[in-house]
Amino acid sequence: MMQGGCFCGAVRYLVTDTPFNSTLCHCSMCRRATGAPAVAWFSVKRAGLRYTMGKPATYHSSPGISRRFCADCGTQLAFEDERWPEELDITTASLDDPELVPPGDHIFMQSHLRWLQLADALPRYVRTRKEGVVHAP
Repeated sequence: MMQGGCFCGAVRYLVTDTPFNSTLCHCSMCRRATGAPAVAWFSVKRAGLRYTMGKPATYHSSPGISRRFCADCGTQLAFEDERWPEELDITTASLDDPELVPPGDHIFMQSHLRWLQLADALPRYVRTRKEGVVHAP
């Protein structure tokens, strides 16, 4: 089990499921939603996330997409896509110990910021994993 929450502590959660699809997303939507050059996410089955204090607010950022965040401090916590109703993504850095779920790849490299150069050996995908690898050092 892993715990996490927002910056101000108003929303806390517990992850009881095994993470999968840990990634560093470079898409412009994630960047704009967080104000960061890339966002680390991991997926769990929807039933594997339980809010233990407070409830996140919801922003429907595009058709079928919901982003959960703290209404008090703005910390983005989760991402949900109607195409995958059994799973959701959690922001890795909102964990109390983000070291527990390191990224396994990079997605949406087509829109990465060129000034951000990460020297890791993780696979890099143009968009999604299904669409193929850009570079796998």
